[in-house]
Amino acid sequence: QVQLVESGGGLVQAWGSLRLSCLASGYTVCISTTGWYRQAPGKERELVATMNTSGMKDYADSVKGRFTITRDNTKNTLYLQMNSLKPEDTAVYYCNADSHDSGPLCRDFDSWGQGTQVTVSS
Repeated sequence: QVQLVESGGGLVQAWGSLRLSCLASGYTVCISTTGWYRQAPGKERELVATMNTSGMKDYADSVKGRFTITRDNTKNTLYLQMNSLKPEDTAVYYCNADSHDSGPLCRDFDSWGQGTQVTVSS
């Protein structure tokens, strides 16, 4: 299994910036896809950004051009740089990692962090 610990959430004003971090431990060699999701009050959890092992990225339309997903493999850390924040970005943000596209020597897993609160004031 892989364990994920998130940090970096907090309160920020509109048009401000924030960077979230996700530290992974365990069988990190078996991670195939990483991503960030968020859940606002009264809404379903939604995809924000994903990144596969080859570095290909995918973003939700609502954050494209404002958010950037990156990772530092030497530190086993995934990042989400959030710029030009809007009040509608307010949500609990979750880090995710899975092994579904990994080789046969890797067991299947789908791990989630504990979540970190991001609040954007108007």
